[in-house]
Amino acid sequence: MAPNDLPDGALPPEALPERDLETFDITLAHEPADARLDRFLAARWPSHSRTTYQKLVRDGRVLVNDEPVTKPSAQVHKGDHVFVTLYKRRPLGIIPEPIPIRVLYEDEDLVVVNKDAGIIVHPARSNPHGTLVNAVAYHAEHLSRVGGPWRPGVVHRLDRDTSGVIIFAKNDAAHARLARQWEDRTVEKEYAAIVEGVPQLDADVISEPLGKDHRVRERYMVHRGAGGREAHSRYEVAEAFDGFALVHVWPRTGRTHQIRVHLAHIGHRVVADRQYGSRDKVMLQELARGQADGDEVLISRQALHAAGLTIRHPRTREVLHFAAPLPEDMARLLAALRRWRAPAG
Repeated sequence: MAPNDLPDGALPPEALPERDLETFDITLAHEPADARLDRFLAARWPSHSRTTYQKLVRDGRVLVNDEPVTKPSAQVHKGDHVFVTLYKRRPLGIIPEPIPIRVLYEDEDLVVVNKDAGIIVHPARSNPHGTLVNAVAYHAEHLSRVGGPWRPGVVHRLDRDTSGVIIFAKNDAAHARLARQWEDRTVEKEYAAIVEGVPQLDADVISEPLGKDHRVRERYMVHRGAGGREAHSRYEVAEAFDGFALVHVWPRTGRTHQIRVHLAHIGHRVVADRQYGSRDKVMLQELARGQADGDEVLISRQALHAAGLTIRHPRTREVLHFAAPLPEDMARLLAALRRWRAPAG
């Protein structure tokens, strides 16, 4: 078995200490209800999924009558002795929770999710429940351990109120290779933002170093002195309105709050950004200038969405592009802008 095929991205079973392995074995006293090997294993030992058992079989880690069987479809019968060796499922530092998620892509190395706004990516001791990691841990059988017990699988992050594409690694090898792409800045990230005002330039690159704003907790600012870290964001105006614009942003670096701070710095704050904007929600009546019926809240969180992400697959090196459509609140705001704030002429 090649090292890259290992589910844990580490050592083959024969190189691991016994405490890191577990074994199952049984001699069939009766004909099984389903004689297909992978289905028999999943029914007999349901602590692991049928997909996991299929991989174990293909890797030669399932013996029938002391001989490795490499086809999940192989048949087992009364009197057969079945022996399985597999990695122990190390306990997570978090509790898997059945929170619904929208999976854009999944394979043995990674799971790509369309994150909802309003959910934190990973837990902490002070906030151990209700995060995206809790949800992904419930969905996926394995997550990488590189980030520690509170951040299993977390390769990169999105702010609580930013929606869109986010990737989780299922094993340590995939995590390391994905993290290297972020370090080397070979990942292409595309965001959609609705901002206040219309930028003077239809396209530009904002290159301003960022650092903590020590006057306000958990806030960042353009910081050209000591402690500022280089940050680059390319943007294009996709659609202009009366007093607003839809922009696409491609951050070259990945500083905390980078897009929000850069856009605010050039005078075009993200709509409904509680930390850097001028309001925490947008009402229909405000956009319609009193001409619309009702007083609907169009959006009540920052209008920022991770619309696309392009990486190389950590195992195959194939270029993969993942896209997430605009969420309902941003689409609703955009529709209202097109109706009520179309530019003159």
